[in-house]
Amino acid sequence: MAVYAIGDVQGCYGALQRLLKKVDFSPEKDVIWFAGDLVCRGNKSLETLRFIKRLGDSAVVVLGNHDISLIAAHYKVIRPHPTLENIMKADDRYELIDWLRQKPLLHVDEDLGYCMAHAGIYPHWNLNQAQKFAREVQVPLRGATAQRWLKEVYGDEPSQWSDGLQSYDRHRFILNAFTRMRGCNPNGSLSFSTAGTVKDHQAKGLYPWFNLPSRTLLPKKVVFGHWAALGFHNDSQVLGLDTGCVWGRKLTAVRLDSDIIKPIQVACK
Repeated sequence: MAVYAIGDVQGCYGALQRLLKKVDFSPEKDVIWFAGDLVCRGNKSLETLRFIKRLGDSAVVVLGNHDISLIAAHYKVIRPHPTLENIMKADDRYELIDWLRQKPLLHVDEDLGYCMAHAGIYPHWNLNQAQKFAREVQVPLRGATAQRWLKEVYGDEPSQWSDGLQSYDRHRFILNAFTRMRGCNPNGSLSFSTAGTVKDHQAKGLYPWFNLPSRTLLPKKVVFGHWAALGFHNDSQVLGLDTGCVWGRKLTAVRLDSDIIKPIQVACK
């Protein structure tokens, strides 16, 4: 059995199939971790969603910001991205959305020594806190009041974490941290002012979340996506896998149950 992790697919179904063929993936014996953003911008989001759903237990999925946006569009909280219109018209739309909103924001594997969240783990949280907060917001997302909850949790504020945050403010920060975070101010507050490279963040006095000097070191290595401008990034603490497939670059996988972490890639149109 092999365990692979793949960066943001974003509806690039053809590239996904070529990458799975390249690693000789078998759903009968292997497992794929998807780092979120299964859909949006690519032209085959519906096919991608259906395929990953059919993988069953062979697919481990965490939600990304575009996945959340699809769920919100389903509930008419926001307008769907044009590339998602075929999902909105699909006969199995409700089944797909119900499947998607049951997916977690954070996955932890004790045996492999990895955890996975789409954007990463907020640098001032330890792993126990991150697991607790992820479960906290999964309850309303999966519940009967998901539409009302989604209407309240869109926005950039508060940008600073506090244990005293309550209600929608608390949930908004948690959701943003897991699905939208890239740069942090020196005090740990989130910044959404740029989606560029590390140098672009540094020019604005920001730190990548994983380089914040006051970051809490975690007992598990964090697999994440979301940051196409960062590209493939591997160090002792984090593993970034978004290599901009939807922007014409590459789709990347790594084998997690291997002593050597190296990117396995296919070019994307």
